[in-house]
Amino acid sequence: MGEKYLIANTTREEREKIVYDALGITDGLCDGCAPGILKMYDDYIEGRMELVEVNAAFHRGYEMEHDKDERGGSCPEGAV
Repeated sequence: MGEKYLIANTTREEREKIVYDALGITDGLCDGCAPGILKMYDDYIEGRMELVEVNAAFHRGYEMEHDKDERGGSCPEGAV
């Protein structure tokens, strides 16, 4: 990912636009999108966490849940 997306090189408004453009959201409106997707990028938009860190944290959580499901976790029978 380029340096132009780093918190130090962007304003809050630019970070918000980066996220909205990447998710295909126009004028800040979601057309049926999951509210959690936008919320997950709040730390980047607010300048608390770099975009690459937000994405890595999401993937770590997904991998943990996926591993849990493979070990017989909360996934309903036949859902995988």
